[in-house]
Amino acid sequence: MVVIFLILILFLAVLLISHIRIVPQANVYVVEWFCTFYKSWNTGIHFLVPFLDRVAKRISIKEQVVDFKPQAVITKDNVTMQIDTVVFFQITNSVQFAYGVEHPIAAIENLTSTTLRNIIGELELDATLTSRDFINTRITEMLDQATDRLGIKVIRVELKNILSPNEIRDAMEKQMKAEREKREKILCAQGEREY
Repeated sequence: MVVIFLILILFLAVLLISHIRIVPQANVYVVEWFCTFYKSWNTGIHFLVPFLDRVAKRISIKEQVVDFKPQAVITKDNVTMQIDTVVFFQITNSVQFAYGVEHPIAAIENLTSTTLRNIIGELELDATLTSRDFINTRITEMLDQATDRLGIKVIRVELKNILSPNEIRDAMEKQMKAEREKREKILCAQGEREY
């Protein structure tokens, strides 16, 4: 009888100890009770009620960086180019992040892609190539507003590469070469006149 009692106490002790959870720094655990949201746990020691509670999602609230593959975009003057973006974001509301959308990173990628296409579609090629700061700021504002209901704060968006078609690059190089030659001739003519 005593042995059975000791085994039962040992089993209960192991069961209780196995349900202690330590939430690390910069993490939040979303806990469900009977498969519905119960509460979110911040950093510290917490206890799961056996058979009733479960940790549904472990969420890092550190700033995260996602590098998205190049997207084909068309400028206002019908030039197709490839632009890849880097998005810096942070999860601000773990409950909205856990239950707001099925695949939040894919949602951010699609929002980034469509927003980038809308912004670039309003600009001509020259403005696109010289307005990185404007594009970065505008896309950050639009994405931050769109992802707010997902519990995500978009901190910064950077255009990593802007790749125009080879014909456009060749034409731009020829234009730059012609401008350099023009400046060289002007400087030579001014030098001869001063002599």
